[in-house]
Amino acid sequence: MTSAHLSTLLPAATLAEDKHSAPVTDWSGRIGWVIGLLIFIALVYWLMRQGWKWRVSLQSDVPPLLALPENPSTVRMTMSGRYHGSTTAGQWLDRVVAHGLGARSRVELALTDDGLEVVRPGANDFFVPAGRLCEARLDKGIAGKVLAEGGLLIVTWEHGGKQLDSGFRSDHSAEHAAWVDALTSLIAAQPAADRAARPGTPVKTVTTEGPAR
Repeated sequence: MTSAHLSTLLPAATLAEDKHSAPVTDWSGRIGWVIGLLIFIALVYWLMRQGWKWRVSLQSDVPPLLALPENPSTVRMTMSGRYHGSTTAGQWLDRVVAHGLGARSRVELALTDDGLEVVRPGANDFFVPAGRLCEARLDKGIAGKVLAEGGLLIVTWEHGGKQLDSGFRSDHSAEHAAWVDALTSLIAAQPAADRAARPGTPVKTVTTEGPAR
C-alpha cells in the first residue's frame, strides 16, 4: 500500500472514530438535578401552606360570615366578576384568610336595600348588612394583587369588631364608578346611630356652639 493510499484512509478512519466517540450523557447528574428541583418546589409549597395555616390560626377570633338572606329585598344593582381577597382595612397586604375570605374566585354581587350579597361559586358565600358597610372606593391593589389604577372596587365593611377591605373586579370595569356611587348612597341612608357604631368611624358631637373639637 502506497503512502497516497494511507493518506486517503487516515481521514476516513478519523471520521469513523469521531462518530463512535460521541459524548456520553450523564443521566445520573440530570436525574439528581431534577430530583433536587422537585424537592425545592415541594419545600416552597409546604412553607406556603404552613404560612397559610399560621395566618388562619392567628385569625381564629374572626366570627363566621353571615349567610345570605332567605328573603332578599329589592335588588339595586348586580355585577359579575372576580373576588380578589380581603385584608385589614387600609393595609392592602395584610390578607384575611379566615372562613374562606382568602380564596380568590368568581363572584356574583347583588346590592339590595338590605346590604351586599356576595355569591362565590366554589367558595363561601356571605352577606354584608347595609348597617355594616363603611365605604366604597376605586383602587389598584389588594392582597398582593395589583391592577391598573381604578381596576378594583374596594368595599370596606365591619365584621367582628374590625373593618375589612374586600376587592372585586367586574367583567366590565366601567361599572365600578356606578357601584361606588350606589354603595355610598346606601351607606349614607343608614341611621346615624348605626354609622357612629362602626369601629373606626369618628363620631361628631354637635353642641350649641358648633361641632365639638
